[in-house]
Amino acid sequence: MSIILPPAACFLATALPPAQPASNLQTNIPEAAYLVASLLFIFGLKRLSSPRTARSGNLVAGIGMALALGGTFILPGMGNFGPILVAIAIGAVPGWLLAKRVKMTAMPQMVSLFNGMGGACAMFISLGEITKWEGAPDGKSSVLAVVAFAFPMLLGIVLGGISFTGSLIAFGKLQGLVSEKPLRWPGQQLINAGVVLCILGAAIGVGSDSTRTAAVLILVALALLLGVLQVLPIGGADMPVVISVLNSCTGLAAAVTGFAMHNMAMIIAGTLVGAAGSLLTVLMCKAMNRSLAKVIFGSFGGAAKGQAAAGASDKTQREIAAAECAVIMGYARKVIIVPGYGLAVAQAQHLVHELDELLEKRGVEVKYAIHPVAGRMPGHMNVLLAEADVPYPKLLDMDEINPEFEQADVALIIGANDVVNPAARTEAGSPIYGMPILNADKAKNVIVIKRGRGTGFAGIENNLFYNPNTRMLFGDAKKALQELTTEVKAL
Repeated sequence: MSIILPPAACFLATALPPAQPASNLQTNIPEAAYLVASLLFIFGLKRLSSPRTARSGNLVAGIGMALALGGTFILPGMGNFGPILVAIAIGAVPGWLLAKRVKMTAMPQMVSLFNGMGGACAMFISLGEITKWEGAPDGKSSVLAVVAFAFPMLLGIVLGGISFTGSLIAFGKLQGLVSEKPLRWPGQQLINAGVVLCILGAAIGVGSDSTRTAAVLILVALALLLGVLQVLPIGGADMPVVISVLNSCTGLAAAVTGFAMHNMAMIIAGTLVGAAGSLLTVLMCKAMNRSLAKVIFGSFGGAAKGQAAAGASDKTQREIAAAECAVIMGYARKVIIVPGYGLAVAQAQHLVHELDELLEKRGVEVKYAIHPVAGRMPGHMNVLLAEADVPYPKLLDMDEINPEFEQADVALIIGANDVVNPAARTEAGSPIYGMPILNADKAKNVIVIKRGRGTGFAGIENNLFYNPNTRMLFGDAKKALQELTTEVKAL
């Protein structure tokens, strides 16, 4: 489930300078609408914290956005309603169609793309504001003028530009349009540092009337470039963390743009998105054992790909037939299902729910183990299984379910890899060392449904697949689950 409020739409809620004296009613009604909308944003975001209330949370936040937009239309000085409505339609129709048709496996790409559009909105609105800026009052130096008067606009340009191009690169990596491997080049950190210094120089140049236009254009180009340079060196496995960082960046861009325009709705909504994205980033760094500082400065994800598990070269993965799996599971007392990205790719969520219902009819206790970064974004598995009407109490997070694996007769792993890899506990040289994992290897029997013998996103072999108590059921998750349900029914 996504925690992102629609920042791009929020940018339409902007206070324009009144063309004529405004009545108190014209001023007070929009402000009241913004206040109520902000409260609905907060309440909606709170309800997104649970799968049970997430749907209503989205609805509440949407109502808040409608109020903010409605209040904007009656602001003093508003005009050009025809072009505004056309612009809303141009954005709303494709957005609705994309959201309606997107597959669950492509949800991270859609989130990244929409987030990038939010960053672009912040950048263009800040650009519009700075073109109207007439400089600081007399007696102020150019540097003080930038800091005191143009800082929110400049920050909106920089953060919005970074979020826009960074999100597009993240989208490309997730969609397979850009290589998921970390792309590196000589002097990478020095180049990034040089771009940052140039951004500071361009920002200072904005304070001078003679260099303002050129400085603004240079600032935009450098911000867009920095977004590309920061995300290209990050591997596809780390994209969920990158997306959460960029979400936070978009929120901050919206908030500072709100300060530049003195718009309460933008400030509050942007702050909510920024704070929620920052919190999510911290939680995901913990779940993936990443350093927050390394995430922010784009220097993580550089572990070598394709290395094998220690001592795994002479081991064998033991295969099992669906009929034997059905016997083991059908006569078990407790089964824990571990869903992963392979389940989402195969769109097999309805079949896994059918399987767990069949097992429960036979008296088997069935639970689901959800790792924070299973799939390609936080909550990916929760939403996928909720779509198949799996009861929420069955979906247990890592801390809740890990103590139960030792009592489980079977751990059924469907398309998951790195989140159950024991190398995270034992191999100090592994790129996932220290990452909290699901203790699936401690179950009495481990059955792994997997498309092939390839590695996970981290690019390393999984020692779990070679354990004596592990059996591999190779094939597409949907086909394998169909065979399993058929065999369980025949018991």
